[in-house]
Amino acid sequence: MLNEVDYLDTILEKFLDVGVKGGTILDSQGMAGAMADRNLPLFGSLRTLFDDARPFNKTIFTVIPNEELLNKAIAAVNEIAESIGKPSVGFMFTMPVSGVYPLGTGSE
Repeated sequence: MLNEVDYLDTILEKFLDVGVKGGTILDSQGMAGAMADRNLPLFGSLRTLFDDARPFNKTIFTVIPNEELLNKAIAAVNEIAESIGKPSVGFMFTMPVSGVYPLGTGSE
């Protein structure tokens, strides 16, 4: 999940450089940002944290087939995030994928 959306292309280019071959990018919004947009009650200090935050972010999904490539992708994103020099650039997490099943005619 990337808060600093201006760096999306940089991250995607770095993914290609290290061997990540594809992914899906979604427009997304965090729960706190959504609540602030709707003027729902938030604790004062919590609202202050989000006053300067971007209201929307990008979520990048990719299936990475092995740990070596995963480590390269994580290092690449961390390098970019550290160069930005701001807190809360975004976050990453991993989840196991038990299978990928193409859909449509001719898919096997």
